[in-house]
Amino acid sequence: MKPKSDIKEKKKEKVIYQKAKHEAWEWAKAFVVAFLIAIAIKLYVLDTMVVPTGSMLPTIQLNDRMFVDKITSHYQWPKVGEIVVFWTPFVDKSALSMLGPFDRLMDALSPVRFHGHVKYVKRLVGVGGDVLKLVPAKGHPYLYHLEVNGKIPDSLKNRLYSKQGIFADPNFYEKFAYPQKYPFDPNYRLLMYFNKDTDYTKVYEKYVKLWGNYVKVDNAGNVTIYVPKGFFFVMGDNTTDSFDSRYWGFVPDNNMVGTPFLRIWPLNRFGTVNLRR
Repeated sequence: MKPKSDIKEKKKEKVIYQKAKHEAWEWAKAFVVAFLIAIAIKLYVLDTMVVPTGSMLPTIQLNDRMFVDKITSHYQWPKVGEIVVFWTPFVDKSALSMLGPFDRLMDALSPVRFHGHVKYVKRLVGVGGDVLKLVPAKGHPYLYHLEVNGKIPDSLKNRLYSKQGIFADPNFYEKFAYPQKYPFDPNYRLLMYFNKDTDYTKVYEKYVKLWGNYVKVDNAGNVTIYVPKGFFFVMGDNTTDSFDSRYWGFVPDNNMVGTPFLRIWPLNRFGTVNLRR
């Protein structure tokens, strides 16, 4: 017969084991609930993104991390001149390689159709039905203002853009999609590189028929862009170093994520994001 002390010790160990098992189960349930809540928030309320390039300088700095409001854009579409975050219509291999483990995990919680894509942050300059044209800026021989429907919006009067991509070459989107057809183009090597890096041909073939007559050229060679319904057009503030709609075209409306509203990193720049600054 076992001593009473041994029996008591066994009972005590069993109680401790049962308590530990219960606590572990409670923690596991809490983790699952928290994870499900995080997914719901990620999908419907807010998103997070890090800006790996300087395309929005000086407005948004390299490596700024921001929270993105996903709710407002469902009820009120962002206005021309505001900063927006959206999923690229194409796969951007270079941008993917810049993302850390946390951002990859967060993006993995997004809808399947965006897996392999990345989020860009740019300034919204045109929505479906808008007509866009670059006009020379006084005192800036190589920079332009953007006219939207025949006038420069107040929100864009302080923005200057370079005439590149589709504004410089009305066939640019086609050349980007099929660079092998244009071996003597001065940008041939660059076109080949970006075509492979973005898998742009598939995007062009998917959407070009929906874009319709989106580019017009007048007798003076000036290009006018007609933004098709169901799409929007974006450009970066750092106009000479921004990979934007001038190069790859329009973004489907359902690729819109929302508007950045809070910069959370670095801490010395913590604060709200001025969408129209």
